[in-house]
Amino acid sequence: MSLSDLVLSIADNKQMLGLRYAEWATRAPSLEADIAAAAMGLDDLGHSRVLYGCLEPLGADPRGPERESDPASLRALPYFDEPWAEWAQFVAANAILDTAFTAMIESCVNGSVEVLQHRLRKMLMEERYHFLHGRSWLKSGINAEPLERAWREAIEWFGPPDGEVAVLHREGKLSLGPMELHARIEKQLEVKSPDIKVDWKTWDPVRRRGRPGAIDEHTFGMLRGLEEKKFAVKEG
Repeated sequence: MSLSDLVLSIADNKQMLGLRYAEWATRAPSLEADIAAAAMGLDDLGHSRVLYGCLEPLGADPRGPERESDPASLRALPYFDEPWAEWAQFVAANAILDTAFTAMIESCVNGSVEVLQHRLRKMLMEERYHFLHGRSWLKSGINAEPLERAWREAIEWFGPPDGEVAVLHREGKLSLGPMELHARIEKQLEVKSPDIKVDWKTWDPVRRRGRPGAIDEHTFGMLRGLEEKKFAVKEG
């Protein structure tokens, strides 16, 4: 895995996080939470565009033509495969996954790659509000199942202790390795993660996820503009 592959994974996950946030802009438990969902969704969609824009300067763009037709080619976590059915899923994603992605972005900013140092730094300031929002709702208490799932997927996304992220850390391109990233979000959220055992033999190192699957067809169609093409008036 190259640094470009990791940046693409961050971008795909931030894009999906932004879309799932936006789906709750009129469904959250309060008007304030509605507004927060909309604002955070716009932030993360904007961040994904910046991240995609970093791929060419990094020297290798891992995106292939299959991304236009195959939802499984996107490198998003299973947590985003389907729209969230309950507010607890939103909170777990906001508190755990959003913080995990921010920790990785911070690791890029504090690493040795200049384009990431400069282009991603502003995201850290904008993500501060996301963190405060997620931590506040997390402290109010949510169901254990979505919380444990979010922790598992964050740990899987960081990768194995001796994996590619660890290599990039040793090379100085990232300032944190998998274990340090895990510890960082525990410290920030002031909670310990569940005791999660990952079977790294079945883990997908490209998509950085522990099980197969893909985003739902409706969301994929929206992402790729397929819905607009479907209903476009044909000429001739």
